[in-house]
Parts: sequence; structure tokens; C-alpha cells
Amino acid sequence: MKIKRFTAQNFRNIESCDIEFDDGVNLFIGNNAQGKTNVIEGIYLFSRGKSFRSSDDRDMIRFDTDGFRVSLDYEDKDGDGSLEYACFGRQRLRKKNGYKLTKVSEMISSFRSVLFYPDNLELVKDGPDERRAFLNVAVAQCFPTYLDDYTRYKEALENRNKLLKMASKGFFVDDGELRAWSISMAEYASYIYCKRIEYVKLLKSHTERIGLLLSDGKEKIDLEYKGGIDSFITEREEVRDAYEDIFTRNVENEKIVGSSLYGPHRDDLIININGRAARAFASQGQQRSVVLSMKLAEGEVIKEIYGEYPVFLFDDVLSELDEKRRSFVIEGMENRQVIVSCCENDELMKNAARIIHVRGGKYVSSHR
Repeated sequence: MKIKRFTAQNFRNIESCDIEFDDGVNLFIGNNAQGKTNVIEGIYLFSRGKSFRSSDDRDMIRFDTDGFRVSLDYEDKDGDGSLEYACFGRQRLRKKNGYKLTKVSEMISSFRSVLFYPDNLELVKDGPDERRAFLNVAVAQCFPTYLDDYTRYKEALENRNKLLKMASKGFFVDDGELRAWSISMAEYASYIYCKRIEYVKLLKSHTERIGLLLSDGKEKIDLEYKGGIDSFITEREEVRDAYEDIFTRNVENEKIVGSSLYGPHRDDLIININGRAARAFASQGQQRSVVLSMKLAEGEVIKEIYGEYPVFLFDDVLSELDEKRRSFVIEGMENRQVIVSCCENDELMKNAARIIHVRGGKYVSSHR
């Protein structure tokens, strides 16, 4: 998969841009706050369905304008495609090949990319929220129905939590209604759990292999999905029944605290290096190796499932890596399209197929 062209109007500090891309490394060069990350953000909208920098689309509207529009022309193994996303006030418009899309998941499953940006370095040492967010984005790109299942799970969770909160405050709660939401939660939790387990199994093998290459065989990275049910339960119906049982057995305790204590929204991805918890024992360099290994492995999983690499987006992060890890990325990206943002970097410039100079939301490109 590769991007051929990206356009934007009134997006962040971009009044208007029309950028073409080549195979190989495409390098955005410029000082901070000039608009390098804005393009990567706009591209990644089509893979994630929302910004990785803000929870509100309106934050991306250029100051003193009514809304933004971004579009993407791409090519995959099935041929050419185009995507468009627009935000004007509360109105959202999504299109694929000129036709309106009704679901975000339809857009996400069309264009696949892997993003590595500075906040990813918190993946190892921060709490489980970061790792669950990583899984949700990665799994959604590989299994198109995952996002719908997760959305319905969150709706059931929200309604169940409202009832539990009422109970914690001493108000009457209909146990039949509470059980109905528990059953709904268990149904969608089973889909989420099974897809996460399947994904982590694939991610684990690639992460281990890449981690060993990065460390000359010295560091073995191991990933383990930690859910609230017994790990030997793998069939979806059995998973659903296990969740129903957990929700039923623990409902009185949950009424006391006023929230759901069990389910995929509480799970974690455990990361170990040579058998020890990376969160507690990994050095800063090892943490970077783990995250880099996981992000590169994310691309390998997509290729394993879909038969082609995604587009790799590196936003101002290669400078965070030492020379060995940086060289590993640059030299190991054959047959992949890579889009990199950074300040001046002679090493990257020598390997770039296209260099795009960025200043004040303006983009001037040249071939190498």
C-alpha cells in the first residue's frame, strides 16, 4: 500500500496543500510548529478515524474558518482508491471513491498505516490505558468489525455503569435491566477479547523476532494479553459465558463502587524483556527498542493478514533513537513507503526518494 497524493484545506495551519509522494522514504523537513506533523495527522485520520493529537475534530479547523477537508489518493494490491474526510461544525462527511460512507470502520479498513510518534515511547512505562489504546487502533485495522463491536461494548458499559452508580448512591435499580446490560456487555466483550487474543498472538512472534535483531540476540521481548478470564478459554461462546459469570458474581461489589470492575476496558498487554517486566526494569534504551519493535511488528502483522505492507509514518521520532536503531529503520524499509518528519538530518536526506521542505503550512518538494 502506498499514498500517491494528499490534499488539505483549512486543516490546522494549512490553508491549502497538494502533496505528491514517491515510493520509499518521503522526508518532511522544517523547524518546529511549521506544519510537518499536521500532514501526518491528516494522513493518519484515514487509518484511525480520528486524530492522534486531539479528541475533538474541531481542534483541527484552521483558525477563523468554518471547517476543514482532507483527501487521500492511494494504491493497494487491488488498484487505486481515494478517501475524503470533512468536518464543518457538527457535520462529518466521509467518502470512498466518491461515495459516502456511513461508518468510520469502512474508512479505517480501506487505508492502513502504522504511526510512530513521541508519545508512543510511553507505551512501556505508562499505565494500561496506553496499551489498550494501542491495541484498539492496531486490531481495528486488521479486523474491520472490531470497531463496531467495541463501540457497542462501550455503549453497554456506559449504561451498566449508570445503573451501578445509581445503586452506589442508594437509589433503586432494576436488577433485570442491569442483567440485560451485563448480557449485552458479555456478548460484545467476547468478540473484543477473541480478536485481541488473535492479534497479540501474531504481534508477539514478530515483536520477538525484531527485538532479537535490534539487540543482537540479547533481548527477548515477550507479549502477553492479560484479561479478566482464564487464558485457556478461547472459544467465543465460552468467552461470552465466562464474562456473563464474572459480571453476575461480582455485581454486588460493583454496586458498592459504582462502576464495572471487569471486562476488556480493564485488560492489559504485559510486556517482558528476558522474563522481567519491562515497565519496572527496562532501561530507557530498552523501552525505545520495545516500542520500535512493536511498531515495526504492527506493520508485519498487517502484511501477514492483507498481503502488503501498510504506509509507515514516523513523526519526529527517529531523533529519539540511537544510531543503531535509526539505521535499522532506514536500512530495513525496502519495498515499503515511509513518511518521516524531522529537522535537518543528513543521514535521512541521503536515503530519501522525495524531500519536502515545510514552512508556515507551505510544502515545497523535490525528488532525489
